[in-house]
Amino acid sequence: MRLVRRVRPLKALVAGLWGLALVSGAGCSGQPQAKAPPPPREVTVLTLAPTETRDTGEYLGNLISRQSVNVLPQVAGYVRRIHVTPGQQVEEGAPLLEVDARQESAALESAQAQRSSAEASLELARQTRERTEALYKEGLVSAQELERARAQADTAEAATRAASAQVSQRQVQLQYYVVRAPFAGTVGDVVVRVGDYVGATTALTSVAQADVLEVSVAVPSTRARALQPNTPLELLDAQGKVLLTSTVFFVAPQADPRTQLVELKAAFRNTGGLRPNELVRARLIYSTRRALQLPALAVVRQSGQPFAFVLQEKEGKTVVERRPITLGPLGELAYVVEKGLNEGDRVAVSSLQLLRDGAPVTPKPAPAPVTNSRPATDGGGGAAGGSR
Repeated sequence: MRLVRRVRPLKALVAGLWGLALVSGAGCSGQPQAKAPPPPREVTVLTLAPTETRDTGEYLGNLISRQSVNVLPQVAGYVRRIHVTPGQQVEEGAPLLEVDARQESAALESAQAQRSSAEASLELARQTRERTEALYKEGLVSAQELERARAQADTAEAATRAASAQVSQRQVQLQYYVVRAPFAGTVGDVVVRVGDYVGATTALTSVAQADVLEVSVAVPSTRARALQPNTPLELLDAQGKVLLTSTVFFVAPQADPRTQLVELKAAFRNTGGLRPNELVRARLIYSTRRALQLPALAVVRQSGQPFAFVLQEKEGKTVVERRPITLGPLGELAYVVEKGLNEGDRVAVSSLQLLRDGAPVTPKPAPAPVTNSRPATDGGGGAAGGSR
């Protein structure tokens, strides 16, 4: 009985020491403790404010020279000399080429000789008339002789005028043998060579004025109904940069029956080195309004629904809220926001793939607000984009 009583206290002592060892071992075993939460992520924030947006349509335009002619000769003959080369700039009245005029020059010399003879006959007839009038006053000649002298003088004067007219006609005709530029412009291709025989219907070259050009654009009839003269129009380069701006001065009163497109025209001073008959991108500005715009990179899509991360203040922290939005047409840099966002909302525009709804963030202001036009790309009339 005494042995049993001694063993039980010993077992209790061993159990207590073993429990203490377990507690001490757990404190020194190096098991990982709970990690501290990560710091809020820094994101670039854009504060939304209404900006001017434009309802536009982009089309393919054709450039037309307001002054462009095909040069034809007014006489027939062989080409004797060519004064210009294709692409050369010429002034009004500058010689382009010459047609052989030796025969016409000889005819002019003959007419000049006839005029000289007529002038000599006129001078003799006038002197005869003066002498006859003097003798008639003295009674030495009859009235009949006086009338004859006066008639001869009148005939010689008429013959002189006819000879002078003939000379003038020959001189004018001789000028046609030198083909001149009707106005200042650029010479086109010279399609004849020295020695070629040309006639009144032979095309020699062309002269086009590129200082002032017209652009012709065909737009869908549905969109043309809202067009008025003075509607702004922009010409764009291949990268979409605006080259020249003008306003519409002509809207066709009827649509093309085959294409149902309406032609419109705008004129502008060519300071961009454009050429007649060139095809260019033209953008019509139908209307302007003020609306919110959101950068395209700030839009997150899920199952086709666009979202934006809007910053909110909750419990003293700045967190992001994923908010569904309704977008308008996409411009070059931004969407027009139709619904879901309000003026003054702060929207995250960076690190979107790393954000989650309710995640804390540290806002950083965007470098500059985004402004962009609103293109409504029409498909008709050679439009560069698809339908709205």
